[in-house]
Amino acid sequence: MSTRIALAQVGAVWEDPTATLENVHPLIETAARQGARLICFPEQFATGWDPQSIRHAQSWDGEVPATLSAYAREYRIAILGSLRLEDEARVYNTAFIVGPGGERVAEYRKIHLFSPLEEGRHYHEGNNIHVCSVGDMAFGIAICYDLRFPPLFRMYMEAGAECVLVPAAWPASRIDAWELFIRSRALENQMYVAGINTTGTTPVGHYNGNSLVAGPYGKIIARGPESARLIFADLDPGVVHEARRTFPVQEDRRPAVYHEIARGLK
Repeated sequence: MSTRIALAQVGAVWEDPTATLENVHPLIETAARQGARLICFPEQFATGWDPQSIRHAQSWDGEVPATLSAYAREYRIAILGSLRLEDEARVYNTAFIVGPGGERVAEYRKIHLFSPLEEGRHYHEGNNIHVCSVGDMAFGIAICYDLRFPPLFRMYMEAGAECVLVPAAWPASRIDAWELFIRSRALENQMYVAGINTTGTTPVGHYNGNSLVAGPYGKIIARGPESARLIFADLDPGVVHEARRTFPVQEDRRPAVYHEIARGLK
């Protein structure tokens, strides 16, 4: 049985989480009304992504998690949100899922911080992954730059994920790579990968949407335009397991041989 997800391709009201959260409220209602079990927002959607800013950093009791939890309960829909999470005097670029009852069911702190813009000067990297179920699908979470690092997606595949959600602020200047990475990560792990990108121009860069969902055969099954839009995709876990059964790529891996070759290269 398929699970419908909605990708909320939106831009933030820059550094104004209260206004942004008010703006996205109708989108959550629309997604629920059209049968989505999960609605997903871009990276740091409530403030806009800025690797140099930790303004509005907050704990799990803060405005962003509390408001999304309330929206989830109101419309009985799971929500993928994100925030600048403050935890024990450190700030993490964090994405999370709240269930339809408003409870937090998954959390991911960005592992690969974007060194070209020195994200690591202000944020600490995460060190864990989490898989959760929404509807009939098992979901993992990555964030933007993580798309360039295949081992993370393989870990999710091995942990049972059937879809990895990737909230992002991926610039228009590199949008071709965005599609390449999403399709590649989906194909090589025989899973769905859903990239939720932002739109508009900010002090950091220009973004042109093009949110994407790729299936386990690497084909695009949903694509957003360049403007703000709500995009829907129906995900079927049976397609994932059929792909893995009929084309058993993972069984043909030879890790022992890889390790032997690596030792010889040292």
